[in-house]
Amino acid sequence: MLPGWLCQVCRNRARWHHLPSRFFSWSPRQISRWNKPESTESSPPENPRVLITGGLGQLGVGLAQLLRKQYGTDNVILSDVKKPPAEVFNSGPFVYADVLDYKNLRELIVNNRITWLVHYSALLSAVGEANVALARQINITGLHNVLDLALENCLRLFIPSTIGAFGPSSPRDPAPDLCVQRPRTIYGVSKVHAELMGEYLHHKHGLDFRCLRYPGIISADTQPGGGTTDYAVQIFHDALRTGHFDCYLRADTRLPMMHIGDCHRATLEFLQASECQLSLRTYNIAAVSFTPEEVAQEIRTHLPHLRVTYTPDLVRQTIADSWPMRFDDSNARRDWGWKPVFGLPELVTDMLGAIREQRAREDLPAREGLPVS
Repeated sequence: MLPGWLCQVCRNRARWHHLPSRFFSWSPRQISRWNKPESTESSPPENPRVLITGGLGQLGVGLAQLLRKQYGTDNVILSDVKKPPAEVFNSGPFVYADVLDYKNLRELIVNNRITWLVHYSALLSAVGEANVALARQINITGLHNVLDLALENCLRLFIPSTIGAFGPSSPRDPAPDLCVQRPRTIYGVSKVHAELMGEYLHHKHGLDFRCLRYPGIISADTQPGGGTTDYAVQIFHDALRTGHFDCYLRADTRLPMMHIGDCHRATLEFLQASECQLSLRTYNIAAVSFTPEEVAQEIRTHLPHLRVTYTPDLVRQTIADSWPMRFDDSNARRDWGWKPVFGLPELVTDMLGAIREQRAREDLPAREGLPVS
Protein backbone atom coordinates (compact mmCIF):
# COMPACT_ATOMS: atom_id res chain seq x y z
CA MET A 1 0.00 0.00 0.00
CA LEU A 2 1.05 3.63 -0.33
CA PRO A 3 2.85 5.18 2.68
CA GLY A 4 0.54 7.12 4.96
CA TRP A 5 1.93 10.51 4.01
CA LEU A 6 1.55 9.77 0.30
CA CYS A 7 -1.99 8.53 0.84
CA GLN A 8 -2.82 11.87 2.43
CA VAL A 9 -1.31 13.71 -0.54
CA CYS A 10 -3.34 11.45 -2.83
CA ARG A 11 -6.56 12.27 -0.97
CA ASN A 12 -5.85 15.98 -0.90
CA ARG A 13 -5.08 16.14 -4.59
CA ALA A 14 -8.16 14.09 -5.43
CA ARG A 15 -10.23 16.56 -3.40
CA TRP A 16 -8.65 19.62 -4.98
CA HIS A 17 -8.92 18.39 -8.54
CA HIS A 18 -12.20 16.54 -8.32
CA LEU A 19 -14.80 17.37 -10.93
CA PRO A 20 -17.58 19.64 -9.67
CA SER A 21 -20.23 17.27 -10.99
CA ARG A 22 -19.35 14.67 -8.32
CA PHE A 23 -21.37 14.94 -5.12
CA PHE A 24 -21.07 13.03 -1.87
CA SER A 25 -23.79 10.54 -1.01
CA TRP A 26 -24.85 10.27 2.62
CA SER A 27 -27.64 7.70 2.38
CA PRO A 28 -27.08 4.66 4.64
CA ARG A 29 -27.76 1.65 2.45
CA GLN A 30 -27.64 -2.01 3.36
CA ILE A 31 -25.84 -3.38 0.33
CA SER A 32 -25.12 -6.95 1.26
CA ARG A 33 -26.22 -9.67 3.62
CA TRP A 34 -22.48 -10.09 4.31
CA ASN A 35 -22.15 -6.64 5.91
CA LYS A 36 -21.50 -6.84 9.63
CA PRO A 37 -21.67 -4.20 12.38
CA GLU A 38 -18.45 -2.30 12.92
CA SER A 39 -16.31 -3.87 15.62
CA THR A 40 -14.14 -1.93 18.03
CA GLU A 41 -11.06 -3.54 16.52
CA SER A 42 -9.97 -2.57 13.03
CA SER A 43 -8.93 -5.18 10.46
CA PRO A 44 -5.23 -6.05 10.40
CA PRO A 45 -3.42 -3.68 8.02
CA GLU A 46 -2.08 -6.57 5.98
CA ASN A 47 -5.58 -7.65 4.96
CA PRO A 48 -6.90 -5.54 2.06
CA ARG A 49 -10.59 -4.99 1.45
CA VAL A 50 -11.19 -5.83 -2.21
CA LEU A 51 -14.00 -4.90 -4.62
CA ILE A 52 -14.11 -6.65 -8.00
CA THR A 53 -16.23 -5.05 -10.75
CA GLY A 54 -17.54 -7.18 -13.62
CA GLY A 55 -17.16 -10.12 -11.28
CA LEU A 56 -19.35 -12.58 -13.20
CA GLY A 57 -17.17 -12.51 -16.31
CA GLN A 58 -14.47 -15.03 -17.12
CA LEU A 59 -12.03 -13.88 -14.44
CA GLY A 60 -13.85 -12.44 -11.43
CA VAL A 61 -15.12 -15.53 -9.60
CA GLY A 62 -11.81 -17.39 -9.76
CA LEU A 63 -9.79 -14.39 -8.60
CA ALA A 64 -12.25 -13.83 -5.75
CA GLN A 65 -11.75 -17.44 -4.60
CA LEU A 66 -7.97 -16.98 -4.60
CA LEU A 67 -8.15 -13.65 -2.75
CA ARG A 68 -10.61 -15.04 -0.20
CA LYS A 69 -8.29 -17.92 0.63
CA GLN A 70 -5.50 -15.40 1.19
CA TYR A 71 -7.36 -12.59 2.99
CA GLY A 72 -10.67 -14.01 4.25
CA THR A 73 -14.09 -14.42 2.67
CA ASP A 74 -15.64 -11.20 3.96
CA ASN A 75 -12.76 -9.07 2.71
CA VAL A 76 -13.44 -9.73 -0.99
CA ILE A 77 -16.65 -8.44 -2.59
CA LEU A 78 -17.76 -9.50 -6.05
CA SER A 79 -20.01 -7.18 -8.02
CA ASP A 80 -21.81 -7.12 -11.35
CA VAL A 81 -25.05 -5.97 -12.97
CA LYS A 82 -26.29 -9.55 -13.44
CA LYS A 83 -27.88 -11.96 -11.01
CA PRO A 84 -25.22 -14.36 -9.72
CA PRO A 85 -25.64 -18.15 -9.75
CA ALA A 86 -26.55 -19.60 -6.36
CA GLU A 87 -23.10 -21.08 -5.79
CA VAL A 88 -21.45 -17.70 -6.40
CA PHE A 89 -23.91 -15.83 -4.18
CA ASN A 90 -23.46 -18.34 -1.37
CA SER A 91 -19.67 -18.40 -1.58
CA GLY A 92 -19.09 -14.86 -0.31
CA PRO A 93 -20.13 -11.19 -0.51
CA PHE A 94 -21.86 -10.17 -3.73
CA VAL A 95 -23.41 -6.77 -4.52
CA TYR A 96 -24.99 -5.07 -7.51
CA ALA A 97 -22.67 -2.46 -9.02
CA ASP A 98 -22.99 -0.60 -12.32
CA VAL A 99 -19.68 1.06 -13.24
CA LEU A 100 -21.66 3.85 -14.92
CA ASP A 101 -23.32 4.72 -11.58
CA TYR A 102 -20.67 6.84 -9.87
CA LYS A 103 -22.61 7.50 -6.66
CA ASN A 104 -23.40 3.84 -6.09
CA LEU A 105 -19.77 2.87 -6.65
CA ARG A 106 -18.62 5.52 -4.20
CA GLU A 107 -21.10 4.26 -1.63
CA LEU A 108 -19.85 0.69 -2.03
CA ILE A 109 -16.24 1.78 -1.59
CA VAL A 110 -16.91 3.98 1.44
CA ASN A 111 -19.37 1.69 3.25
CA ASN A 112 -17.17 -1.37 2.78
CA ARG A 113 -13.83 0.38 3.50
CA ILE A 114 -12.40 -0.83 0.18
CA THR A 115 -8.62 -0.57 -0.21
CA TRP A 116 -8.04 -2.58 -3.43
CA LEU A 117 -10.22 -2.26 -6.53
CA VAL A 118 -10.02 -4.82 -9.35
CA HIS A 119 -11.79 -3.41 -12.40
CA TYR A 120 -12.85 -6.25 -14.73
CA SER A 121 -15.92 -4.58 -16.26
CA ALA A 122 -15.49 -4.33 -20.05
CA LEU A 123 -17.02 -5.28 -23.39
CA LEU A 124 -14.63 -7.61 -25.25
CA SER A 125 -13.22 -7.21 -28.75
CA ALA A 126 -15.75 -8.79 -31.12
CA VAL A 127 -18.76 -7.78 -29.00
CA GLY A 128 -17.42 -4.23 -28.75
CA GLU A 129 -17.11 -3.92 -32.52
CA ALA A 130 -20.77 -4.91 -32.83
CA ASN A 131 -21.83 -2.19 -30.35
CA VAL A 132 -19.27 0.61 -30.30
CA ALA A 133 -21.47 3.08 -28.40
CA LEU A 134 -22.03 0.65 -25.52
CA ALA A 135 -18.34 -0.32 -25.50
CA ARG A 136 -17.37 3.35 -25.29
CA GLN A 137 -19.71 3.85 -22.34
CA ILE A 138 -18.61 0.81 -20.34
CA ASN A 139 -14.93 0.71 -21.29
CA ILE A 140 -14.19 4.44 -21.13
CA THR A 141 -16.87 6.23 -19.08
CA GLY A 142 -16.88 3.41 -16.54
CA LEU A 143 -13.08 3.52 -16.45
CA HIS A 144 -13.08 7.23 -15.60
CA ASN A 145 -15.52 6.63 -12.74
CA VAL A 146 -13.20 4.00 -11.33
CA LEU A 147 -10.08 6.14 -11.77
CA ASP A 148 -11.71 9.11 -10.00
CA LEU A 149 -12.85 6.94 -7.10
CA ALA A 150 -9.50 5.20 -6.76
CA LEU A 151 -7.74 8.57 -6.59
CA GLU A 152 -10.29 10.05 -4.20
CA ASN A 153 -10.09 7.07 -1.82
CA CYS A 154 -6.39 6.25 -2.24
CA LEU A 155 -7.05 2.72 -3.53
CA ARG A 156 -4.68 0.23 -5.06
CA LEU A 157 -6.28 -0.06 -8.50
CA PHE A 158 -5.79 -3.01 -10.84
CA ILE A 159 -7.12 -2.72 -14.40
CA PRO A 160 -6.28 -5.50 -16.86
CA SER A 161 -5.17 -4.65 -20.34
CA THR A 162 -4.96 -7.11 -23.18
CA ILE A 163 -3.34 -8.39 -26.32
CA GLY A 164 -5.97 -6.20 -28.01
CA ALA A 165 -4.08 -3.07 -26.94
CA PHE A 166 -1.67 -3.69 -29.81
CA GLY A 167 -2.31 -2.97 -33.49
CA PRO A 168 -1.00 -3.82 -36.96
CA SER A 169 1.96 -1.42 -36.61
CA SER A 170 3.09 -3.02 -33.33
CA PRO A 171 5.97 -5.50 -33.21
CA ARG A 172 4.32 -8.92 -33.41
CA ASP A 173 6.96 -11.52 -32.59
CA PRO A 174 7.49 -10.65 -29.82
CA ALA A 175 5.64 -7.53 -28.65
CA PRO A 176 7.59 -5.70 -25.90
CA ASP A 177 6.09 -3.77 -23.00
CA LEU A 178 6.89 -0.41 -24.57
CA CYS A 179 6.27 0.02 -28.29
CA VAL A 180 3.89 1.53 -30.85
CA GLN A 181 0.37 0.21 -30.13
CA ARG A 182 -2.36 1.96 -32.19
CA PRO A 183 -5.10 -0.73 -31.98
CA ARG A 184 -7.99 -0.79 -34.45
CA THR A 185 -10.82 -1.94 -32.19
CA ILE A 186 -12.77 0.10 -29.66
CA TYR A 187 -11.79 -2.54 -27.08
CA GLY A 188 -8.10 -2.03 -27.81
CA VAL A 189 -8.41 1.76 -27.92
CA SER A 190 -10.15 1.77 -24.54
CA LYS A 191 -7.42 -0.43 -23.03
CA VAL A 192 -4.61 1.83 -24.28
CA HIS A 193 -6.60 4.74 -22.85
CA ALA A 194 -6.78 2.92 -19.49
CA GLU A 195 -3.03 2.22 -19.50
CA LEU A 196 -2.14 5.83 -20.24
CA MET A 197 -4.67 7.41 -17.87
CA GLY A 198 -3.60 5.12 -15.03
CA GLU A 199 0.08 5.85 -15.60
CA TYR A 200 -0.63 9.59 -15.85
CA LEU A 201 -2.50 9.60 -12.52
CA HIS A 202 0.28 7.55 -10.92
CA HIS A 203 3.00 9.97 -11.99
CA LYS A 204 0.92 13.12 -11.44
CA HIS A 205 -0.98 12.27 -8.24
CA GLY A 206 0.57 9.12 -6.77
CA LEU A 207 -2.27 6.72 -7.68
CA ASP A 208 -1.23 3.12 -7.02
CA PHE A 209 -2.21 1.97 -10.50
CA ARG A 210 -1.29 -1.51 -11.75
CA CYS A 211 -2.02 -3.11 -15.11
CA LEU A 212 -1.22 -6.44 -16.76
CA ARG A 213 -1.66 -7.09 -20.46
CA TYR A 214 -3.38 -10.48 -20.54
CA PRO A 215 -3.00 -12.81 -23.51
CA GLY A 216 -5.98 -14.99 -24.48
CA ILE A 217 -7.26 -16.60 -21.25
CA ILE A 218 -8.37 -20.23 -21.35
CA SER A 219 -10.80 -21.44 -18.69
CA ALA A 220 -13.26 -24.30 -18.30
CA ASP A 221 -15.35 -22.44 -15.75
CA THR A 222 -17.03 -19.88 -18.01
CA GLN A 223 -18.47 -19.97 -21.49
CA PRO A 224 -16.77 -17.93 -24.26
CA GLY A 225 -17.75 -14.27 -23.96
CA GLY A 226 -17.19 -12.75 -27.39
CA GLY A 227 -13.42 -12.39 -27.50
CA THR A 228 -11.32 -13.15 -30.56
CA THR A 229 -9.23 -15.71 -28.65
CA ASP A 230 -12.31 -17.55 -27.36
CA TYR A 231 -11.94 -20.27 -30.01
CA ALA A 232 -9.30 -21.74 -27.68
CA VAL A 233 -12.02 -22.31 -25.07
CA GLN A 234 -14.82 -23.43 -27.39
CA ILE A 235 -12.68 -26.09 -29.07
CA PHE A 236 -12.51 -28.10 -25.83
CA HIS A 237 -16.28 -28.00 -25.29
CA ASP A 238 -17.01 -29.03 -28.86
CA ALA A 239 -14.34 -31.75 -28.83
CA LEU A 240 -16.09 -33.46 -25.93
CA ARG A 241 -19.65 -32.63 -27.01
CA THR A 242 -19.65 -33.53 -30.72
CA GLY A 243 -16.08 -34.33 -31.75
CA HIS A 244 -16.17 -31.50 -34.33
CA PHE A 245 -15.09 -27.86 -34.07
CA ASP A 246 -15.56 -25.16 -36.69
CA CYS A 247 -12.91 -22.48 -36.11
CA TYR A 248 -13.51 -18.83 -37.04
CA LEU A 249 -9.74 -18.21 -37.44
CA ARG A 250 -7.26 -19.64 -39.96
CA ALA A 251 -5.39 -22.76 -38.92
CA ASP A 252 -2.05 -20.90 -38.79
CA THR A 253 -3.17 -17.90 -36.67
CA ARG A 254 -0.65 -17.76 -33.84
CA LEU A 255 -1.65 -15.88 -30.66
CA PRO A 256 -0.35 -15.79 -27.07
CA MET A 257 -2.52 -17.72 -24.60
CA MET A 258 -2.60 -18.49 -20.88
CA HIS A 259 -4.34 -20.95 -18.56
CA ILE A 260 -6.66 -19.15 -16.16
CA GLY A 261 -4.77 -20.57 -13.18
CA ASP A 262 -1.62 -18.80 -14.33
CA CYS A 263 -3.65 -15.64 -14.98
CA HIS A 264 -5.10 -15.53 -11.46
CA ARG A 265 -1.74 -16.26 -9.87
CA ALA A 266 -0.02 -13.54 -11.92
CA THR A 267 -2.71 -11.03 -10.89
CA LEU A 268 -2.40 -11.89 -7.20
CA GLU A 269 1.41 -11.80 -7.24
CA PHE A 270 1.36 -8.46 -9.04
CA LEU A 271 -1.14 -6.98 -6.59
CA GLN A 272 1.01 -8.16 -3.69
CA ALA A 273 4.29 -6.84 -5.12
CA SER A 274 5.78 -3.87 -3.29
CA GLU A 275 6.00 -0.62 -5.20
CA CYS A 276 9.79 -0.64 -5.03
CA GLN A 277 9.79 -3.79 -7.21
CA LEU A 278 7.90 -2.16 -10.07
CA SER A 279 9.83 -0.40 -12.82
CA LEU A 280 6.63 -0.17 -14.91
CA ARG A 281 2.93 0.23 -14.25
CA THR A 282 1.84 -1.86 -17.24
CA TYR A 283 3.44 -5.24 -17.93
CA ASN A 284 3.02 -7.99 -20.52
CA ILE A 285 2.61 -11.48 -19.08
CA ALA A 286 3.04 -14.58 -21.22
CA ALA A 287 2.77 -18.34 -20.96
CA VAL A 288 2.28 -20.20 -24.28
CA SER A 289 1.72 -19.24 -27.91
CA PHE A 290 -0.03 -21.55 -30.37
CA THR A 291 -2.18 -21.78 -33.50
CA PRO A 292 -5.62 -23.41 -33.77
CA GLU A 293 -4.04 -26.37 -35.56
CA GLU A 294 -1.40 -26.82 -32.85
CA VAL A 295 -3.96 -26.93 -30.04
CA ALA A 296 -6.12 -29.29 -32.13
CA GLN A 297 -3.15 -31.63 -32.59
CA GLU A 298 -2.50 -31.64 -28.85
CA ILE A 299 -6.18 -32.40 -28.16
CA ARG A 300 -5.93 -35.32 -30.60
CA THR A 301 -3.38 -36.97 -28.30
CA HIS A 302 -6.42 -37.44 -26.01
CA LEU A 303 -9.24 -37.51 -28.59
CA PRO A 304 -7.74 -38.88 -31.84
CA HIS A 305 -10.90 -38.45 -33.90
CA LEU A 306 -11.38 -34.72 -33.28
CA ARG A 307 -12.30 -33.06 -36.59
CA VAL A 308 -11.60 -29.35 -37.10
CA THR A 309 -12.80 -27.22 -39.99
CA TYR A 310 -11.82 -23.62 -40.66
CA THR A 311 -14.30 -20.93 -41.66
CA PRO A 312 -12.51 -17.63 -40.98
CA ASP A 313 -14.73 -14.80 -39.84
CA LEU A 314 -13.60 -11.56 -41.47
CA VAL A 315 -13.97 -9.37 -38.36
CA ARG A 316 -12.26 -11.73 -35.94
CA GLN A 317 -9.55 -12.77 -38.38
CA THR A 318 -8.72 -9.13 -39.10
CA ILE A 319 -8.51 -8.46 -35.37
CA ALA A 320 -6.27 -11.49 -34.78
CA ASP A 321 -3.96 -10.53 -37.64
CA SER A 322 -3.35 -7.15 -35.99
CA TRP A 323 -2.33 -8.69 -32.65
CA PRO A 324 1.06 -9.99 -31.47
CA MET A 325 1.97 -13.63 -32.03
CA ARG A 326 4.04 -13.64 -28.83
CA PHE A 327 4.52 -11.43 -25.77
CA ASP A 328 7.88 -10.36 -24.39
CA ASP A 329 7.32 -10.51 -20.62
CA SER A 330 10.96 -10.32 -19.53
CA ASN A 331 10.29 -7.22 -17.38
CA ALA A 332 7.60 -8.99 -15.35
CA ARG A 333 9.90 -11.98 -14.84
CA ARG A 334 12.75 -9.74 -13.73
CA ASP A 335 10.87 -7.21 -11.58
CA TRP A 336 8.43 -9.32 -9.58
CA GLY A 337 9.32 -12.92 -10.42
CA TRP A 338 6.56 -13.88 -12.85
CA LYS A 339 6.79 -17.45 -14.17
CA PRO A 340 3.99 -19.54 -15.77
CA VAL A 341 3.20 -23.12 -14.80
CA PHE A 342 1.02 -24.38 -17.69
CA GLY A 343 2.55 -25.26 -21.05
CA LEU A 344 0.38 -26.48 -23.93
CA PRO A 345 0.30 -30.19 -22.90
CA GLU A 346 -0.59 -29.30 -19.29
CA LEU A 347 -3.21 -26.81 -20.43
CA VAL A 348 -4.94 -29.31 -22.73
CA THR A 349 -4.93 -32.08 -20.12
CA ASP A 350 -6.39 -29.78 -17.47
CA MET A 351 -9.10 -28.32 -19.75
CA LEU A 352 -10.32 -31.71 -20.97
CA GLY A 353 -10.40 -33.07 -17.43
CA ALA A 354 -12.30 -30.06 -16.08
CA ILE A 355 -14.91 -30.10 -18.87
CA ARG A 356 -15.40 -33.86 -18.50
CA GLU A 357 -16.14 -33.30 -14.81
CA GLN A 358 -18.62 -30.54 -15.67
CA ARG A 359 -20.45 -32.74 -18.14
CA ALA A 360 -20.53 -35.62 -15.66
CA ARG A 361 -22.07 -33.36 -12.98
CA GLU A 362 -24.71 -32.27 -15.49
CA ASP A 363 -25.27 -35.88 -16.58
CA LEU A 364 -24.19 -35.07 -20.13
CA PRO A 365 -22.25 -37.50 -22.34
CA ALA A 366 -18.63 -36.74 -23.23
CA ARG A 367 -16.87 -38.23 -26.24
CA GLU A 368 -13.86 -40.37 -25.40
CA GLY A 369 -11.90 -40.62 -28.62
CA LEU A 370 -14.78 -42.08 -30.62
CA PRO A 371 -15.06 -41.36 -34.36
CA VAL A 372 -17.53 -38.69 -35.45
CA SER A 373 -20.67 -40.33 -36.80
